[in-house]
Amino acid sequence: MSQKLQDARRYEEENEKLIHKEDRPAFHLSPRVGWMNDPNGFSYYNGCYHLFYQYNPYDTHWGPMHWGHAVSGDLIHWKYLPTVMAPDRSYDSDGCYSGSTLELADGRQMIMYTGRHLIIDENGIEQEVQTQNLAFGDGVNYEKYDRNPVITGKDLPENGNPYAFRDPKIWKEQDGTYWVVIANEDLRDSGQVLLYKSDDCIHWTFVKTLMKNCGKLGLMWECPDFFPLDGKQVLISSAQGMLASGLEYHSGFGTFYFIGDYDAESCDFKPECNYAVDYGIDFYAPQTLFTPDGRCVMIGWMQNWDTCNLRTKSMPWFGQMCIPRELAIRDGRLCQKPVRELEALRTDPVSYRDVLVEDSEISLKGVKGRLVDLTIEIEPVEGKDLYGEFGVRFAQNGIFHTDVSFRPSESVITIDRRFSGSRKDIVHQRQTDVNHEKGKISLRMILDKFSAEIFVNDGEKVLTAAVNTDLNADGISFIANGAARIHVTRYSLHEM
Repeated sequence: MSQKLQDARRYEEENEKLIHKEDRPAFHLSPRVGWMNDPNGFSYYNGCYHLFYQYNPYDTHWGPMHWGHAVSGDLIHWKYLPTVMAPDRSYDSDGCYSGSTLELADGRQMIMYTGRHLIIDENGIEQEVQTQNLAFGDGVNYEKYDRNPVITGKDLPENGNPYAFRDPKIWKEQDGTYWVVIANEDLRDSGQVLLYKSDDCIHWTFVKTLMKNCGKLGLMWECPDFFPLDGKQVLISSAQGMLASGLEYHSGFGTFYFIGDYDAESCDFKPECNYAVDYGIDFYAPQTLFTPDGRCVMIGWMQNWDTCNLRTKSMPWFGQMCIPRELAIRDGRLCQKPVRELEALRTDPVSYRDVLVEDSEISLKGVKGRLVDLTIEIEPVEGKDLYGEFGVRFAQNGIFHTDVSFRPSESVITIDRRFSGSRKDIVHQRQTDVNHEKGKISLRMILDKFSAEIFVNDGEKVLTAAVNTDLNADGISFIANGAARIHVTRYSLHEM
């Protein structure tokens, strides 16, 4: 074990004691110490779920990338394990970037990840060379392959850029062959996803460019994921430098998916549609796995590179993961629901039926809190005009609040945290269009201490946001412009 890895393990073990349980999310994974970004190596191995993550243990800002590690028996309760990798080799001296894992026939777990090291090119410009590397381990300790890297710039297609070549997602086919998709930027600063094949996980051959951006969805694509789902094939990736396109895509960093057909013999992927994965403020770089019972589950970084200033000086950690989400294709769209294991945390149910909210703001007894699973069904009132707007206000006291609101005449839902207590003028509002039946719509809101995830119409769309409001702000109220009838079910979610 290298000195850098020993140092990281010693540092996190000593300093995690300084972070109190009440200062962490209750059921969303945060870093053991320091900084967290992209989920890596999301997998099921040796009887439990593993989640690695991009990690700087020494600071709550991005820095030299290590791999943090946590395991879970149910995708909800996580236990920290020691740091898995540190930037301690020549090919990853400036960072161990994102990657994925695979269980091998001999029982070992293999990590494929991107190594970053800085050079000065022939023009005197600093560049980061990115290569793909391997490590092998037992679920706790991993050893880097002594002949790394295994895929380099020499393995790129003619238009590939060796300085933007990262985030391998690996899988094994039934015939025993290994495949990996890797994000790359072409020489015109446009993203593409490259496909490689191997018979032994060590020697890799470039197969083809699976998908080209051609400048349509942002610039560089990152963190690709490619998997079958409900008879179709899905490609997910996250893009830098996106331009707003109606209410489907917003400017900046965003995550999108393609659904289409894939011919495994010709390796042709023919997408039929593309949409955003999450329509909120904070979501990026997701990964998926298949559970032992066959569910496709996705987890993502509940943050956005454009909103990383949403922090306070006293925060002992930065970054968290979204609640793992079960995926399905419904009506040609990717549908997302919180994993069913979350329901084991439910307690103290409160239910209301046929509550009239008319040109007012109301609260309901027992409906409050920052650890809440809240479902609201909204519908118009017979004999009255369609309501103009309906909103749910949460993390609320006399000063702060965050809102989710719906305007049926525009078919638009909005999440707005402008008044959540942030002192930074960053992104605080997002909108998306949603389906409804003459004003009838359902919302399921998963509230943790520092976040909100809004699942619209049983997972048809999701809006995710980090919320750093003082935890004493725990009020929830309902607001209508016009007359709306609501049915409310609230569960407290007990802390782990």
